[in-house]
Amino acid sequence: MIGVVDYKAGNLKSVDSALSFHGADFIISDDPDKLLKCDKMIFPGVGEAKSAMEVLKMSGLGDAVKAFAESGKPLLGICLGAQIVFDSSEERATECLGLIPGKVKKFPSDMGLKVPHMGWNTIQHSGIKLFTGIKQDSSFYFVHSYYIEAESDKNVSASCDYGLNFTAAAVKDNILACQFHPEKSGESGLKILENFIKLY
Repeated sequence: MIGVVDYKAGNLKSVDSALSFHGADFIISDDPDKLLKCDKMIFPGVGEAKSAMEVLKMSGLGDAVKAFAESGKPLLGICLGAQIVFDSSEERATECLGLIPGKVKKFPSDMGLKVPHMGWNTIQHSGIKLFTGIKQDSSFYFVHSYYIEAESDKNVSASCDYGLNFTAAAVKDNILACQFHPEKSGESGLKILENFIKLY
């Protein structure tokens, strides 16, 4: 059973649709106890880091995500959920969950590129299980104004170039994080989710 964390940070319909496509056994819930009983967790989200962290703290869902990560069971963060598993975000100077060392920084305004970074972009990956069957330079869908900067290269499982090179996906033990939206990234994105369902 996969538990999808519902902390009111964005529309979960696309995650629901992608998991249903694979016939996955899952629940979408805002109940920490139900989520902690699951075998895997998906921690999605869009929006603003500070507001999301406030909801996570007030609801007990933040503690549940940390406890789940510490249990050793597979956890996948997506977009805002990927950023929040790091130490901190420059978005309103937000302290995050601290599950992977690193910080989230705002794209510079002088890059000559539109911010937010929105649309399809290619990634280069390290070949971990999450990327089984994914060719190098495959395209994924991004929507973000802030980017992940992992503290150590050993935690970088994929990178992307948009004015600068940033962490497109990260890994630390049982914790996985994707800045892009696999649930909105067509065939390649569905393969990522299939790998999470079947290989972890």
